[in-house]
Amino acid sequence: MLSTLLKIGLASLLTGAVLAEFDVSAQDLLAQAGLTPQDIADFAVRTYQWALPNIILGALIVVPVWLVIYLFRPPRG
Repeated sequence: MLSTLLKIGLASLLTGAVLAEFDVSAQDLLAQAGLTPQDIADFAVRTYQWALPNIILGALIVVPVWLVIYLFRPPRG
């Protein structure tokens, strides 16, 4: 997984360098899409505010079920 993250990071860095050579910026791309950096930040905050309570709610069911299954599973080996 670390290898994949490094490859994605390197590809992103190279792509960003090439785009910078053509005088393309993130703000230009966002403006063409009709967005601002503040729109992206607001979306990230709303996503976090929606996801966190749902993750906690799901964990209240998933973790105890996993624990019971783990405890009653026969030993390996």
